[in-house]
Amino acid sequence: MSIADRFTAALAAVSEAATAGPELLPVRLSRAGAAVLGVDGVGLGLTGEHGHWWPLGASGHDAGVAERLQFTAGEGPCRTARAIGQPVLADEQELGRRWPAFADLLRSGTPYRALVALPLGPAPWGRGALDLYLRGGGSLAGLDVFAATAVGELVSAALSDATIWASWPAGGSPDWLRGPAPRARARVWEAMGRVSMDLDVSTEDALALLRSDAAATGRVVDDVAADLLAGRRVAADLRPAG
Repeated sequence: MSIADRFTAALAAVSEAATAGPELLPVRLSRAGAAVLGVDGVGLGLTGEHGHWWPLGASGHDAGVAERLQFTAGEGPCRTARAIGQPVLADEQELGRRWPAFADLLRSGTPYRALVALPLGPAPWGRGALDLYLRGGGSLAGLDVFAATAVGELVSAALSDATIWASWPAGGSPDWLRGPAPRARARVWEAMGRVSMDLDVSTEDALALLRSDAAATGRVVDDVAADLLAGRRVAADLRPAG
């Protein structure tokens, strides 16, 4: 059976009622990718307007946590893969050497010890990346990189089909950009704008403050943003680095 046939079968197998909506297509694609490649987790994301990173969906809870940790650290294989346009493979030692802040968060917050980041696009839906998570660094050597690249192309093609053939309002966005993960990240951009206005700093500095506060309090940026928008904290409460 070809990789494409295996992916199609895996996608059909994960298309249960709980993930059947069009907004959850990225979740289904992530789960199908994990099943075909035999990895422990998969995350899918998109680089949007202004370079903002949008998580689209993940194969499970731990993969979703890993994305939020990488975003909080502001560094990691996914960001590097997007920047250079090439796959990045990293075991535990490589993670610690190149992205120490992210490596510490990943080690303490998830069971993963190795990661493969595959850049996706350019495509009709944009550019993004597929992150493959592994519990053991030794599993990295057994990963079929050709198959992983093929799965990335199949994921990208599925998003392209959903973008081109689905009907959505002019000036709007595809249904798959309205799932739980992108909605949660949208709150970060909203909080970033609020901090920028309240403290009269640039949006880049506002995001840096959110990240510094998350690091100081042992949380993720998404949770810090949620507190700000809910009024549980104000911008002046944010703890800068050091």
